[in-house]
Amino acid sequence: MIDVVDVHKTYKSGTREVHALRGVTCHIQKGRRAFIVGPSGSGKSTLLYMLGVVDHPTSGRILVEGRDLTAMSEAERNDYRRDRVGFIFQSFNLIGNLSAIENVLVPFLPRGVTPERRDRAKELLIRVGLGDRLDHRPYQLSGGEQQRVAIARALVKDPDLLLADEPTGELDSKAGDEIHHLLRELQETSEATLVVVTHDRRFITPQDLVLEIQDGLLAGDDDAEPAGGLRSAADAAS
Repeated sequence: MIDVVDVHKTYKSGTREVHALRGVTCHIQKGRRAFIVGPSGSGKSTLLYMLGVVDHPTSGRILVEGRDLTAMSEAERNDYRRDRVGFIFQSFNLIGNLSAIENVLVPFLPRGVTPERRDRAKELLIRVGLGDRLDHRPYQLSGGEQQRVAIARALVKDPDLLLADEPTGELDSKAGDEIHHLLRELQETSEATLVVVTHDRRFITPQDLVLEIQDGLLAGDDDAEPAGGLRSAADAAS
């Protein structure tokens, strides 16, 4: 589904150039779970945001099902984010004066909320264990519950691609475990492609794909590993 081809990203920091990504090439199959891992500042989130066209490469190409994201117009990028991508952020990004169900429906507010969409939002909140919290506002929810609302919001569009940036970074270990188990369950039933940036390898299983980035490069590139450095968790552990 996803082909990243020789992607570079360079930022300006004053008079200095920062090379966030330095020639990343990889492939992620449709319907798979992939984990982007590496130290802070390695370029993990930069790559994730490019997959969701929140950011764009300095050079190189990113193709999703053959469509070149780097060649999209601004209007096309907006449509792609709106219709095909679900984002889950570390900081939840919920709107404080909206209820749980209203927060889930935020992606549809510009176009209008139909009864069918409201039913879908309610169904997802029930599915993530918040059927009795539909009218609660974020301050009335625990961190784990707020992240469940954020997951329901990401899924309400039935996205092809689900992107999560450190989704358990602000949660305790118990809530973090619950969120990762929930993400796996929902990804398997929705058949979306799930890409997660994380620093915690506890959640990675031998069936998952691991994309390890260090200093803007894929670990293992020098060894010419298959699929541009995309490895199984079992390979990564060996």
